[in-house]
Amino acid sequence: MTGPRYVYAVCRPFGTPLQAELRGVGGAQPALLRHHDLIAVVSTVPVADCCEEALRAHLADQDWLAATARAHEGVIDALTTVTTPLPLRPGIVFQDDWSVRMMIEAREDEFGRTLDRLEGRVEWGVKLYLEPEPEPEPEPAEPGPARAEAFARSLHELLSRYAEDCRLHTPQPPGPAAVPGPNVFDAAYLVPRAHSEEFVELVDRARQEATGIRVELTGPWAAYSFTGEEVVS
Repeated sequence: MTGPRYVYAVCRPFGTPLQAELRGVGGAQPALLRHHDLIAVVSTVPVADCCEEALRAHLADQDWLAATARAHEGVIDALTTVTTPLPLRPGIVFQDDWSVRMMIEAREDEFGRTLDRLEGRVEWGVKLYLEPEPEPEPEPAEPGPARAEAFARSLHELLSRYAEDCRLHTPQPPGPAAVPGPNVFDAAYLVPRAHSEEFVELVDRARQEATGIRVELTGPWAAYSFTGEEVVS
């Protein structure tokens, strides 16, 4: 390969080949770049896209940003089926293979420790949404926000027992295409893959018991929330 390298993730060597039809950013086919006992998953991007002017234009282009994020996530999802990747944030570009190898060299021990911690584990996301209040009942019910807070606290305590780590995110305001109801809880859980079925069953049980609260489960994902990655080129 020649040209700048877009880097998706770092992982341990694995024996299963990537899907032949897998495509990354700009439609390029991802490749594996090995350095010692680690592999960077990379693809080539056009030199013209990496100059300062082009990068500024891309960062202002919402369609380009969305397409890049989808392609990045698609490669990470494919990696998750064959190994435990350490995903880097979208938009990491290095000048050439040598620059990628130097990045790995500088952080080899750190990457190794993180991969050891994430091995055999996946991320599950849980969000709670407060559904619109029904017509008032003769007997005043507990206010929706207070009920949701108590439910979220109880659910989080339960799920945390089955997770090795968790991250609480700030609930996001609804976007223009969002479904009704404010987001009142947003968390990510690091769960051993072998225990994922039990974790999902717990969330399903909570969903059945929720009143006026919608429970959303996403995953399993690569452990985005648990990498601590802030790599910059």
